[in-house]
Amino acid sequence: MDTLAGEWIMKGCRRSDPECLHSPEDLLKLIRKVGFMPLFSNEIPGFSVEEHTVASDWWSDDPARDPWVWRQLLASETSVAYGKFFDRKAGFVSREWFPCFANYRRDGYDAEGMYEDGKLSARCKRILDVLEPDEDAIGRRLLSGEIRRLAGLDKGFEGALSELQMKTFLLMGDFRQKRNRHGEAYGWHVAELMTPETKWGYSAVNDCDESPEASWLRIREQIRKHWPQAGDTEVQKVLGIRK
Repeated sequence: MDTLAGEWIMKGCRRSDPECLHSPEDLLKLIRKVGFMPLFSNEIPGFSVEEHTVASDWWSDDPARDPWVWRQLLASETSVAYGKFFDRKAGFVSREWFPCFANYRRDGYDAEGMYEDGKLSARCKRILDVLEPDEDAIGRRLLSGEIRRLAGLDKGFEGALSELQMKTFLLMGDFRQKRNRHGEAYGWHVAELMTPETKWGYSAVNDCDESPEASWLRIREQIRKHWPQAGDTEVQKVLGIRK
């Protein structure tokens, strides 16, 4: 996506293009094939949902063809995660590849250890405390406004949510409408946030028997497998990796 005179210009493809996605099922197949996929165009040409879809279909509110709606449909899909995983921008990571991402991004830490060593902010810690599993080991699934209120946060809250997603401690697990005091749904569908451990369980997220550096190399080579022209600088920028 580019910006021209204050307007977004989408980098879509033609509907007749063999690589064009025509349904959320097509998108799900692509995510599983590659392993992870940013939502919007970036430094690596072709490495985005945007470039595999028709530009005019975006924000059409037609579930059959609107990728903006597809992301809502796939957020609750058990085989993928949706969140701000790409330089604080949205995209998908498959369940197969998520442990690799978590291993690299968390750098061998759990949230408590990362906080104690000053690698996770106090705001992030307060958010994770709100989402901590209950006595039945069931994690909470809350809208951002609910989390903000329970964590007692205001300034820096949105930045903390992005930081937690980049560190793979948080994802958007579904989209739903808010409800008024009568229990009636209203307004836009907004993201329901949860930990990946709530979505898949602890072992499924933390099952990666390699060093964080080895995980980074696997991620890099997976991108190069599909986009050989991608250099280290471009890969690091898209993934938000600072080496």
